[in-house]
Amino acid sequence: MTNRLNDIFSDNVMNMKRSVIRELLKLTQKPEIISFAGGLPSPLSFPIDIIKEIACSVLDNNGAKALQYGATEGVNELVDELIKILKDFDNVDLEKKNIIPTTASQQGLDFVAKVFCNPGDVIIVEAPTYVGAISAFNSYRAKMVEVELDNDGMKMDDLESILKDLNEKGIKPKFIYTIPDFHNPAGVTMSIERRKKLLSIAEREDLLIIEDSPYRMIRFRGEHIPSLYALNKGKRVMSLFTFSKILVPGFRLGWIIGPENLVEKIIVAKQASDLCSPPFNQYITAEFLKRGHLTNTLTNTIAMYKEKNELMLKMLDEYMPKDKGVSWTKPDGGLFLWVTMPEHVDCDEMFKVAIKENVAYVIGSAFYPKGDKKNSFRLNFSYPSKDDIVEGVKRLAKVINETI
Repeated sequence: MTNRLNDIFSDNVMNMKRSVIRELLKLTQKPEIISFAGGLPSPLSFPIDIIKEIACSVLDNNGAKALQYGATEGVNELVDELIKILKDFDNVDLEKKNIIPTTASQQGLDFVAKVFCNPGDVIIVEAPTYVGAISAFNSYRAKMVEVELDNDGMKMDDLESILKDLNEKGIKPKFIYTIPDFHNPAGVTMSIERRKKLLSIAEREDLLIIEDSPYRMIRFRGEHIPSLYALNKGKRVMSLFTFSKILVPGFRLGWIIGPENLVEKIIVAKQASDLCSPPFNQYITAEFLKRGHLTNTLTNTIAMYKEKNELMLKMLDEYMPKDKGVSWTKPDGGLFLWVTMPEHVDCDEMFKVAIKENVAYVIGSAFYPKGDKKNSFRLNFSYPSKDDIVEGVKRLAKVINETI
């Protein structure tokens, strides 16, 4: 092995960091720990028997194609079904030139950074934002400028102020990255008024919007709100989706939709990355969708997550010291909620105490590009059992009371 590693590594790889969440999860593997840390869907939501039957059917009827290399643009049958889904769910009209399957949405984030970002380029993100996006953008040395959230999503007044300041400095952001539905980690949803305002700002400033929508189909409260892509008819919006949260994460399958000229660049990036997403998984998913199984799967998943979310909210309300400045979001869907502590509390340090009490969360600082805000943390309610939610919140409340 060469002794001059720092000389042979690229500048990009030197800027890469291990995922904070993945590293924390190593500390939560003891069976006695109740973990609210992972972003895992419940295994009870997986339609195992249906997938088993469809997998055999695919091998019987399309085995040679399913086990062969596939087109970068995806299996035609899957793309056709995705076009139908988005028409039915969001009234979005797409052609095949507007869509490309990906190896889950994390690959999509990597491609977005790879295609649009030069070192030092400015991009706009929410604060907090998805840790996987931070990792992807850091890998290509983009400079993330943060816009704060509240219960209605990204604050548009703050966004306009930041853009004005950047304009005065002669800086043009490459894009605005947002998670408008059931935000990870914050759990909030961008209101229809702010979606329209965001699109208006993007039009005025000639900016691209990257809409990350892994949880959009998992709404268990409130009214359906049109996607940014639907409101804009895809003129300046590129949207990322995944089957990891609505079907199974093990397929590592997602998709991107956007204007044809942008999707074309993603195709080129994908050809250099993995040639194609696994055709076998694409054929199984296409048949699963064609047979109409996604509707029942989503119905069961939504009912399960609603029950768990309501239980966690009830336990938080019962045991958390609200009178001491502790608050939390009340999501209308998705997998997460966000707890905010008084400013003086360091949740990174409190995590060590929580582990000793056999309960785990994800530190909030992981969701800020600079890692500088430490008085918050994320809780997942989709994966733990109802009994674990009850006992875990009790343990966590004990830690918080002692810390405060």
